[in-house]
Amino acid sequence: MRENVVIRTVSRLAVPFIQVFALYVIVHGASGAGGGFQGGVVFASSFILMMVAFGLVEVRRRIDNRGIMIFSVMGIAIYAGIGFLCLLLAGNFLEYGVIEAAVGIPHLHGYLLDAVEAGIGITVMAVMTSIIYDISDNRGEAP
Repeated sequence: MRENVVIRTVSRLAVPFIQVFALYVIVHGASGAGGGFQGGVVFASSFILMMVAFGLVEVRRRIDNRGIMIFSVMGIAIYAGIGFLCLLLAGNFLEYGVIEAAVGIPHLHGYLLDAVEAGIGITVMAVMTSIIYDISDNRGEAP
């Protein structure tokens, strides 16, 4: 890939804004349009932009397959952990009111909903990034 200073500079400036916007979409998803899936895809798109600008090898140095696996497990653990906690407290899966009643903290369900959306977003970001890694052509570069 021929070096292009403009693409690399714009990518360095745009990636943090894309990632902050993805976090906004994840958090805002509880009360409006968006959510964990959409935010996770937007977050993964920042890695795709970095792959276009810097190449697959450079992006793999920042987040490798082990990091992707850690993020996948962490996101699933957040989602399933909150769901199973609701089941342990004699409620339905992801029935946030049961945890709120057991702990006695008002408006806790909103924070639990945000945590579940974050878990979904983390998982989707990791899986989408893994898919992009798997289908991208490294053109002879070492993985």
